[in-house]
This record gives sequence, C-alpha cells and structure tokens, in this order.
Amino acid sequence: MNRPVPATSTLDLIAAVSSNLTPTQRRIAEAALAEPTLLAFGTVSDLAGRVGTSRPSIVRFATKLGFEGYTDLQHHVRSDLSQRLSRPSERIRSDRDPGLSARAAINEAITSVFDAVEGDRIAALVTPIVQARKVWVLSGETSQAGAHALQSGLSMVRPGVRSLEEHSFGTELSDAAPGDTAVVIDFPRYRRQVMLAASVLCEAGVTVVAITDSPLSPLVELADTWSQIKVPAVGPFDSSVPIVAMCELVVAQVARELQDVATDRIDRIEALWDQTETFV
Repeated sequence: MNRPVPATSTLDLIAAVSSNLTPTQRRIAEAALAEPTLLAFGTVSDLAGRVGTSRPSIVRFATKLGFEGYTDLQHHVRSDLSQRLSRPSERIRSDRDPGLSARAAINEAITSVFDAVEGDRIAALVTPIVQARKVWVLSGETSQAGAHALQSGLSMVRPGVRSLEEHSFGTELSDAAPGDTAVVIDFPRYRRQVMLAASVLCEAGVTVVAITDSPLSPLVELADTWSQIKVPAVGPFDSSVPIVAMCELVVAQVARELQDVATDRIDRIEALWDQTETFV
C-alpha cells in the first residue's frame, strides 16, 4: 500500500505537490483544507459536487498526494482531523486527551518554526524589514499575540514600525508607499479584512512579507516573500505559541542585522525610561 506515514499532515502533502497541481486539483485542495470534515467523511461524489468537478478528478487528486485511492486518503485525513477542525466547538467535541495531544502538536509546530528560519530563509524574511522606510504589521485575530510581539520588538530596534488596526485601516493605509514593508500574519479561517488590507498594501507598492500556514493561503499570491509554519489547535482555539516564537526569532534577526542602529536606539529608549521613571 502506498499510504504516506500518518505523521505527515494533509497540509504538508498538499504543500509538497502544490506547484504541480492543475487548476482543478488546486480547487480540490482548497476545498479539502477549508472543510476537512467533507474530505474525511464525505463520498467522492460529495467532494466532486462541492468543487464542481468529476469523480475521476477527485481520485487523481488522491493519487497525486501519494495515495492509492480516495479511501486511502480518507483514512489519513481522519487521523489528522482532530488538529485541523476549524470550529472551536467541534474541537471541544473531538478532544479526548487535551494535555498529551497539545504537547505533541506544539512540539511539532515549534519544529516547523525553526525549519522556517533555517539557513537563508530567515534572510529572505528580515531583509525587507531591515531596509524598509516604514514597517507595517497586520494580522488576523488568532495571530494577534504574535503581531504584538513583532510590533513591540521591532519598535525597540528600529523606527517607523506601525501596527494596522481594522478600525483605522482607511487612515493608516493612506500613508503606505513604495519603500515600505508590511508583515502580514494570518491563518485559517483567513479574515476577509486582512486580505483586503494586504491587497491595498500590495497595490500601493509595499513589499509584503507573509507568515501563514500553506502555499494555498490567499496571502501567498500577494506576498513578495512568505514563510509557512504550523499552528495547531490547543483545546478549542489555535495556539499562539508558534506564531509568537516565529515573530520573536524575526525580531532577534533584525536586531542582529541592524547591530549599532539597534543598540543605539535601545540605549536612547532606556535613557528616556530612566528619565521618566517608567519602572518602579
């Protein structure tokens, strides 16, 4: 049997063949990632009807991922489903051993973070941030902890870092211009307003650096460079741990690249804190 090992997630299998997917297979992949329960428990006809394609196309998609057929793919997806459910209520219903599953999932996610910054990959992410006139930080709701860590850390080591808030998109985005860099962070279920704001930044000539979960993420089409990390469910909600870790590593590398600029800025900030008796 040509079934991939269970440790390989469905997302990873799709990512591995993403560049070779036909337009129809890409639609199937998008549907499978958006509604994993449909793939896990629906028939070939159910998925074909949802995507608007034929049953043989669904079977060919399964074989492209390395399976012998649709049933083989279903078995794999069902084993992967507990960490891929979109709705928090469904995650609560499916969670049988939260402590053990969370530990394994977070360990795997942290490994994906270090893989994402391995070798020259970190340079591709931080170079636009180091060279930018301004840096914009934009994120979905579930990734706000990481966005806050990124904005706070970058503000300490370089000027011109601004966090984009949904209520002030119109005012803030009017200042975006070529020479700026935007770091955009979002994961399923992708927020519409984040995608719209990222599109506006792209059209304004801003370099877009995306941190997301998949080559099928809508952010990838907008990004000049992007990085993929895993964000598992811990209980009913997505974990912030890998996102925060990723953002902290980006800040650390930016500080290394800026060196004297970063240390001088931190010293000036510290002096002002002392002068204003910021800390007890």
